[in-house]
Amino acid sequence: MPRILSCLLAACLTAASAQAQAPAKQASTTTESGSKVDDVIEAMRLDLQSARSDILAKNMSLTADQAAKFWPVFNAYQKEQNEIIEAQLRDIKKYVESYDTLSDAGALALMQAHFSRDAKMNALRQKWLGEFQKVLPAKLAVRAMQIDRRLSLAAQTEVTSRIPLVH
Repeated sequence: MPRILSCLLAACLTAASAQAQAPAKQASTTTESGSKVDDVIEAMRLDLQSARSDILAKNMSLTADQAAKFWPVFNAYQKEQNEIIEAQLRDIKKYVESYDTLSDAGALALMQAHFSRDAKMNALRQKWLGEFQKVLPAKLAVRAMQIDRRLSLAAQTEVTSRIPLVH
Protein backbone atom coordinates (compact mmCIF):
# COMPACT_ATOMS: atom_id res chain seq x y z
CA MET A 1 0.00 0.00 0.00
CA PRO A 2 2.61 2.64 0.88
CA ARG A 3 4.39 2.10 -2.49
CA ILE A 4 1.36 3.19 -4.50
CA LEU A 5 0.62 6.07 -2.12
CA SER A 6 4.18 7.29 -2.54
CA CYS A 7 3.77 7.09 -6.31
CA LEU A 8 0.56 9.12 -6.13
CA LEU A 9 2.15 11.85 -4.08
CA ALA A 10 5.27 11.87 -6.23
CA ALA A 11 3.12 12.28 -9.33
CA CYS A 12 1.13 15.07 -7.70
CA LEU A 13 4.22 16.87 -6.50
CA THR A 14 5.92 16.43 -9.87
CA ALA A 15 2.90 17.96 -11.56
CA ALA A 16 2.88 20.90 -9.15
CA SER A 17 6.63 21.42 -9.53
CA ALA A 18 6.44 21.32 -13.31
CA GLN A 19 3.66 23.88 -13.28
CA ALA A 20 5.56 26.22 -11.00
CA GLN A 21 8.79 25.98 -13.02
CA ALA A 22 7.29 26.39 -16.49
CA PRO A 23 4.34 28.80 -16.46
CA ALA A 24 4.50 29.29 -20.25
CA LYS A 25 3.93 25.56 -20.77
CA GLN A 26 1.36 25.26 -18.01
CA ALA A 27 -1.56 24.11 -20.18
CA SER A 28 0.33 21.21 -21.77
CA THR A 29 2.06 20.26 -18.51
CA THR A 30 -1.25 20.24 -16.69
CA THR A 31 -2.76 17.94 -19.28
CA GLU A 32 0.20 15.54 -19.36
CA SER A 33 0.75 15.56 -15.61
CA GLY A 34 -2.96 15.47 -14.93
CA SER A 35 -3.42 12.29 -16.94
CA LYS A 36 -0.40 10.70 -15.24
CA VAL A 37 -1.80 11.61 -11.83
CA ASP A 38 -5.22 10.27 -12.85
CA ASP A 39 -3.58 6.99 -13.87
CA VAL A 40 -1.78 6.78 -10.54
CA ILE A 41 -5.01 7.56 -8.66
CA GLU A 42 -6.79 4.76 -10.51
CA ALA A 43 -3.94 2.33 -9.81
CA MET A 44 -3.95 3.37 -6.16
CA ARG A 45 -7.70 2.84 -5.87
CA LEU A 46 -7.44 -0.66 -7.35
CA ASP A 47 -4.43 -1.50 -5.16
CA LEU A 48 -6.16 -0.28 -2.00
CA GLN A 49 -9.34 -2.16 -2.84
CA SER A 50 -7.46 -5.39 -3.47
CA ALA A 51 -5.28 -5.05 -0.38
CA ARG A 52 -8.27 -4.17 1.81
CA SER A 53 -10.21 -7.27 0.71
CA ASP A 54 -7.16 -9.50 1.12
CA ILE A 55 -6.35 -8.26 4.62
CA LEU A 56 -9.99 -8.50 5.65
CA ALA A 57 -10.27 -12.07 4.34
CA LYS A 58 -7.14 -13.14 6.22
CA ASN A 59 -8.44 -11.70 9.49
CA MET A 60 -12.11 -12.66 9.44
CA SER A 61 -12.17 -16.50 9.63
CA LEU A 62 -15.55 -16.75 7.91
CA THR A 63 -17.30 -20.03 7.25
CA ALA A 64 -18.10 -20.78 3.61
CA ASP A 65 -21.75 -19.81 4.20
CA GLN A 66 -20.80 -16.55 5.95
CA ALA A 67 -18.30 -15.69 3.20
CA ALA A 68 -20.90 -16.31 0.48
CA LYS A 69 -23.24 -13.84 2.18
CA PHE A 70 -20.67 -11.30 3.38
CA TRP A 71 -18.49 -10.61 0.32
CA PRO A 72 -21.27 -9.29 -1.93
CA VAL A 73 -22.34 -6.95 0.88
CA PHE A 74 -18.77 -5.86 1.51
CA ASN A 75 -18.21 -5.22 -2.21
CA ALA A 76 -21.30 -2.98 -2.30
CA TYR A 77 -19.99 -1.12 0.78
CA GLN A 78 -16.57 -0.77 -0.80
CA LYS A 79 -18.10 0.66 -3.97
CA GLU A 80 -19.76 3.44 -1.96
CA GLN A 81 -16.61 3.95 0.09
CA ASN A 82 -14.54 4.31 -3.08
CA GLU A 83 -16.66 7.27 -4.17
CA ILE A 84 -15.67 9.13 -1.00
CA ILE A 85 -12.02 8.10 -1.30
CA GLU A 86 -11.85 9.13 -4.96
CA ALA A 87 -13.28 12.56 -4.10
CA GLN A 88 -10.53 12.92 -1.51
CA LEU A 89 -7.84 11.94 -4.00
CA ARG A 90 -9.16 14.46 -6.52
CA ASP A 91 -9.07 17.14 -3.82
CA ILE A 92 -5.51 16.20 -2.88
CA LYS A 93 -4.50 16.54 -6.52
CA LYS A 94 -6.24 19.92 -6.73
CA TYR A 95 -4.58 21.07 -3.49
CA VAL A 96 -1.10 20.04 -4.63
CA GLU A 97 -1.61 21.81 -7.95
CA SER A 98 -2.69 25.05 -6.24
CA TYR A 99 -0.52 24.82 -3.13
CA ASP A 100 1.62 27.88 -3.92
CA THR A 101 -1.35 30.10 -4.78
CA LEU A 102 -3.92 28.87 -2.24
CA SER A 103 -6.07 31.73 -0.91
CA ASP A 104 -7.66 31.95 2.54
CA ALA A 105 -10.99 30.95 0.99
CA GLY A 106 -9.32 28.00 -0.73
CA ALA A 107 -7.73 26.87 2.52
CA LEU A 108 -11.07 27.04 4.33
CA ALA A 109 -12.77 25.16 1.49
CA LEU A 110 -10.11 22.46 1.77
CA MET A 111 -10.81 22.02 5.48
CA GLN A 112 -14.58 22.02 4.98
CA ALA A 113 -14.15 19.31 2.34
CA HIS A 114 -12.20 17.23 4.87
CA PHE A 115 -14.96 17.66 7.46
CA SER A 116 -17.61 16.75 4.92
CA ARG A 117 -15.77 13.61 3.80
CA ASP A 118 -15.20 12.52 7.40
CA ALA A 119 -18.94 12.90 8.11
CA LYS A 120 -19.84 10.98 4.94
CA MET A 121 -17.44 8.18 5.84
CA ASN A 122 -18.80 7.90 9.39
CA ALA A 123 -22.40 7.82 8.11
CA LEU A 124 -21.41 5.19 5.54
CA ARG A 125 -19.79 2.99 8.18
CA GLN A 126 -22.81 3.24 10.47
CA LYS A 127 -25.14 2.31 7.62
CA TRP A 128 -23.05 -0.63 6.45
CA LEU A 129 -22.37 -2.00 9.94
CA GLY A 130 -26.11 -2.64 10.06
CA GLU A 131 -25.92 -4.34 6.66
CA PHE A 132 -22.98 -6.48 7.80
CA GLN A 133 -25.02 -7.55 10.83
CA LYS A 134 -27.74 -8.86 8.53
CA VAL A 135 -25.31 -11.48 7.15
CA LEU A 136 -22.86 -11.97 10.02
CA PRO A 137 -23.04 -12.30 13.80
CA ALA A 138 -22.55 -8.94 15.55
CA LYS A 139 -18.96 -9.61 16.64
CA LEU A 140 -17.86 -10.56 13.13
CA ALA A 141 -19.67 -7.57 11.66
CA VAL A 142 -17.90 -5.30 14.14
CA ARG A 143 -14.57 -7.00 13.41
CA ALA A 144 -15.01 -6.38 9.69
CA MET A 145 -15.71 -2.69 10.31
CA GLN A 146 -12.81 -2.40 12.76
CA ILE A 147 -10.38 -3.86 10.24
CA ASP A 148 -11.71 -1.69 7.44
CA ARG A 149 -11.53 1.43 9.63
CA ARG A 150 -7.95 0.66 10.69
CA LEU A 151 -6.92 0.21 7.07
CA SER A 152 -8.56 3.52 6.20
CA LEU A 153 -6.81 5.31 9.07
CA ALA A 154 -3.44 3.85 8.03
CA ALA A 155 -3.98 4.96 4.43
CA GLN A 156 -5.07 8.42 5.58
CA THR A 157 -1.98 8.75 7.76
CA GLU A 158 0.28 7.69 4.89
CA VAL A 159 -1.27 10.16 2.45
CA THR A 160 -1.63 13.15 4.75
CA SER A 161 1.82 12.82 6.27
CA ARG A 162 3.34 13.45 2.84
CA ILE A 163 1.26 16.49 1.93
CA PRO A 164 2.56 19.87 3.03
CA LEU A 165 0.50 21.89 5.47
CA VAL A 166 -1.16 25.06 4.24
CA HIS A 167 1.23 27.99 4.38
